[in-house]
Amino acid sequence: MRDEAEIRGHRRTYIGARRGQIVQGLRRAESKNPVFILDEIDKLGSDFRGDPASALLEVLDPEQNNTFRDHYLDVPFDLSEVLFITTANVLDPVPPALRDRMEVLELPGYTEEEKLEIAGEHLVAKQVKNHGLDADHIEFTDDAGTDRHPELHARGRGPELERELGALCRKVARRRAEGREDKVVISPDTVAEMLGAPRFLEEEIEERTSKPGVAIGLAWTRQAATCCSSRRREGGHRDPDAHRAPR
Repeated sequence: MRDEAEIRGHRRTYIGARRGQIVQGLRRAESKNPVFILDEIDKLGSDFRGDPASALLEVLDPEQNNTFRDHYLDVPFDLSEVLFITTANVLDPVPPALRDRMEVLELPGYTEEEKLEIAGEHLVAKQVKNHGLDADHIEFTDDAGTDRHPELHARGRGPELERELGALCRKVARRRAEGREDKVVISPDTVAEMLGAPRFLEEEIEERTSKPGVAIGLAWTRQAATCCSSRRREGGHRDPDAHRAPR
């Protein structure tokens, strides 16, 4: 969101003026105390069209939102009874003044086992249906995604797992379009054949730590983490090749 008018609305002097999203949402909900969910508030921008963060400050601040003024309506409106829930992938880009008006709840990311459970319960059935397949055309074994998990965990994002499943379903759909009607069982070997070898291997850490003089470090962000290794050569000089971060 980059346009302040998305929140405060346009003044009626402009052609095509309309109410802001807050007032429009209240009208659709037909209530003065609904629950608003503002997704990815860390993606706010600021340019010549205004600063949405300052407009949101007026909306979220309990000391100000009882007299919120939409430019289109041009009358004060009480937002103190509205419950606002915002989401953000990273908290750092959120302006400090806006962050002070929020109660921050940090939710940890998914582990590899949780990703596998989500895939089995939700993502597999969704992708199979979206690609016009059914249980007679494709079947996933329980360990089908095991060798892909280091790669998915390194990226730290659930959508990457869904894209991998979609790619497998597209491969099977193409086989059927070419006239091969046999059922495809997705196993670790089938995954490697269709998608190629995994880009990240857990064995790499084991291989590096087997050499004497290698120290292991951890690089961490809010989205993912990875292990780094460092080794010194004889004479005290660091080995540049050993510092490359395995994922």
